[in-house]
Amino acid sequence: MSGAGWALFVAVFLACAVEAVEATTIVLAAGTTRDWKSALTGVGAGLVVLAAVVAALGPALSAVPLDPLRLVVGGLLLIFGFQWLRKAVLRASGHQALHDEAAIYLREVEAARSAAAVRRGRVRDWYAFTLSFKGTVLEGLEVVFIVLTFGSNQHDVPLAALAAAAAIVLVVAVGLAVRAPLARVPENTLKFVVGVMLTSFGMFWGAEGAGARWPHSDGALLALVPATLLFGLALVQVIRRLPLQPAPANLRAATAAGQSQSPAPSLPAPSLPAPSQIEEVAR
Repeated sequence: MSGAGWALFVAVFLACAVEAVEATTIVLAAGTTRDWKSALTGVGAGLVVLAAVVAALGPALSAVPLDPLRLVVGGLLLIFGFQWLRKAVLRASGHQALHDEAAIYLREVEAARSAAAVRRGRVRDWYAFTLSFKGTVLEGLEVVFIVLTFGSNQHDVPLAALAAAAAIVLVVAVGLAVRAPLARVPENTLKFVVGVMLTSFGMFWGAEGAGARWPHSDGALLALVPATLLFGLALVQVIRRLPLQPAPANLRAATAAGQSQSPAPSLPAPSLPAPSQIEEVAR
């Protein structure tokens, strides 16, 4: 496998691993708290929808001329890459809260427990079905976009599909083995690396689509990716030294207004904690 092939495999693998972590977290929450059969049925229905999307988009992308395709896809990857890299830099520098997969799992679990059980047709729990279906389709569409765009631009869709399949199988296997949120997966680090890869490929393909020719052709990625990574790490060091921004003035005003309108607190009588509070702490 050439250097460009390895770069393609790593970029697709990491990007799809991030999407697989988020989808697996949603399905685990639906299955463990509601009904596994309904949750897995939702996953199956979502995969059918994704297969239809691939069948429709695959031939359409292959019919588009290569240079316009690279220009459009390069621009889209730059947009996504800059967004991912921006958030990753802010998180790494302490100016934005880290993405907490465990907290997301707990929120999904709490929402699943509070929803009423509704049976529709052969689906015993419609909430679990819908939650898993949406998670599979939304995250799966991003995987499809990554595979088709990366693979089409590099004329190697099978390699991109192999990388995506490897990432999904690995994440799902780990999730089913532990049946817990994948909180130990360094998702923020993965997003930083994916932001670097998307930005690098976006610059590379966008320039080629506009008619530019990189030195050493695909080999230029071996220099472009490390350069983008070093730039991102340098931004982290620079932003880390900046003071944290205070809350916006309108937010402070709204908070002050809410406090002024609240009634004066009365001194509560001492009491034991409620059983629900004890159970919440235990969980």
